[in-house]
Amino acid sequence: MSSSCALRLSSLHSSQLRRRRLPSRQSVIPAYSFAHIHPVLFLRRMGKMAYKRLKGSQSFRQRLLLSTLSSTPILIEDIRADETWPGLRNHEISLLRLFETVCDDCHVEINETGTKLKYKPGTVIGGRQHSAHDCGVSRSIGYFLEPLIVLSLFAKQPLTIRLKGITNDSKDPSVDTFKSTAFPILKRFGVPSEGLELKVESRGLPPNGGGEVVLSLPVVQSLRAVSWIDEGFVKKIRGTTFSTRVSVQFENSMIKAARGIINPLVSDVHIFCDHRSGPQAGNSPGYGISLVAETTSGCFISADTAVSHARNEDASSLADDAKKELMPPEDIGVGIANVLLGEIAQSGVVDSTHQGLLFLLCALCPQDVSKVRVGKLSQHGVETLRNIMNFLDLKFVIKPDPDSQSVFLKCIGYGMKNLSRKVS
Repeated sequence: MSSSCALRLSSLHSSQLRRRRLPSRQSVIPAYSFAHIHPVLFLRRMGKMAYKRLKGSQSFRQRLLLSTLSSTPILIEDIRADETWPGLRNHEISLLRLFETVCDDCHVEINETGTKLKYKPGTVIGGRQHSAHDCGVSRSIGYFLEPLIVLSLFAKQPLTIRLKGITNDSKDPSVDTFKSTAFPILKRFGVPSEGLELKVESRGLPPNGGGEVVLSLPVVQSLRAVSWIDEGFVKKIRGTTFSTRVSVQFENSMIKAARGIINPLVSDVHIFCDHRSGPQAGNSPGYGISLVAETTSGCFISADTAVSHARNEDASSLADDAKKELMPPEDIGVGIANVLLGEIAQSGVVDSTHQGLLFLLCALCPQDVSKVRVGKLSQHGVETLRNIMNFLDLKFVIKPDPDSQSVFLKCIGYGMKNLSRKVS
């Protein structure tokens, strides 16, 4: 303590010091007077923030999404604490920055090691973003699209944003699949087709990316509950092949091989080519294919893959990795055609990749009954159901169908409403 402070304190009269002491026991507000108040509301009234405590790195995207939609601050601890490289990965930090871009008053705190995250959600603003968001090259743009499209439906203004990075890889759904499969799912839940667009301006593959897309999403007042249990019969199959910095002959080989599997079963098959060169081809060579089966009841079942050189973190310090041969295009065509037939055989209204998106949309519907049918529950689908229960306190009734090995799911929606959107 400085001498000036000591002088000021010593100059106070003893009676003045006595008057500044804490109130007596009789004047303290009894604790039982707050017993009827919910603990979270009590902490907020007392000026403190109640954080939902979570552990681990699993379901990071959905935790951020449901935290924002339910206005629930979260504290995630032990993020890869026992791994050689602990903490958040580059794509997870990029996702946090993306949420900060489309939201207002969003607060993020990360400790020095990256193993602890505090996230306080803000208001979803949306709007036209004039600067592009760089998604990096550790995960593709598809990793960011699923949480972004659900979040932006409840924004204040329609979102238009440019995303840079990897458009196609073997880990995440491609931008082609989102355009041909995820968008029809959104329309089923009442999202208007006007203003719903995903434009691929350039392709980007691992390891160096270089792709670029422009995403436009409308806003909704609320979603629409669905009864979607009829998968129908396949009436046509559409697809897109792409190639970057390789010969277009790779695409012809993939198409011929895929048709050899599909054409004996379905007559209406069209697979289009998208060969890119120059700046539109991105920074890495590669090729791939996306197939979508449309049924008589309006279901879209998809499968896709891409072939390119490994990312830096995937390659185990191989000096000749750049010279490593890629999988033959004929094998890619046959493989993806068989994967699509396997998804169709599961008798679900969506494929296993889009189960998570389907369950999220059902949960966010008005307080009415939604009933859907899927094939075998994927790991991503099960994790989505757990996160919905954890954040929204909403349970699905699950009933297996022994005849088709599919699963019926039913829930009463959370009743999410867009209070920011102006009602016309």
